[in-house]
Amino acid sequence: MNKKLSKIALDILGIILALICLSPFYIIIVNSFKTKGELFESTLALPEKFNLDNYTRAWEQLDFIKVLGNSLFITVVSIVFIVLFASMAAWMLQRTNSKISNMILFIFISSMLVTFQSIMLPLINIMGKLNLLNVPGIIFMYIGFGSASAIFLYHGFVKSIPKELDEAALIDGCSKWQTFRYIIFPLLKPISITVAILNTVWIWNDFLLPSLVINQAGTRTIPLSMFFFFGQYTKQWDLALAGLVLTIIPVLIFYFFAQKHIIKSVTVGSIK
Repeated sequence: MNKKLSKIALDILGIILALICLSPFYIIIVNSFKTKGELFESTLALPEKFNLDNYTRAWEQLDFIKVLGNSLFITVVSIVFIVLFASMAAWMLQRTNSKISNMILFIFISSMLVTFQSIMLPLINIMGKLNLLNVPGIIFMYIGFGSASAIFLYHGFVKSIPKELDEAALIDGCSKWQTFRYIIFPLLKPISITVAILNTVWIWNDFLLPSLVINQAGTRTIPLSMFFFFGQYTKQWDLALAGLVLTIIPVLIFYFFAQKHIIKSVTVGSIK
């Protein structure tokens, strides 16, 4: 009887926690269909009618295709290089296993403790002198900021891959690159997708770095364009919420297709 009551209590607690977690999505989606007047009357009530006027206007004012392309280009290119460089670095650091490689790994992990705000001004100053306050420059910075945590995750995962595979590839005449390309990297698929998801969410939603580096009309990302719904005198909450839903959809689609690999990578890492 006590076990049954405990199970019911846990189920109820789980439902309550789920509702709490889902409530922001409800508020955003429901209010994205409301007029500004309805929005200020009640944020929890359903709209009088579900129409797409807010989405149409938000699409036009955001120039959504343009800013979506900018965000996709910056995010995808950054993720590709983070995954490639971090996986190669972690593999070599783990397989070398010397004092130097351990020190390099420690430096990478230590850099994760450095906050962006503490290096923001000198970094922008240096990048400005190098004429890299542009799209290639921000991609370069994202690779730098994202590589430390990615190397840390890859390093733990590489430990689960037997060294005998490297030795067998060497005996068969494979070079280091061929060993990594055809044997090691395919085995890193679960953790690669995990790294991609974590960095995608960060880069896609980042506002501060793009606002400092690429705050020009033609190169703005989605978060930057969303900022301009809030002017000095007018705050267009109805359009902003519709625009916010549009920006969330690509990340949600990517996450739902890749979420099973996160669980797999975490499980493998914990066992090994």
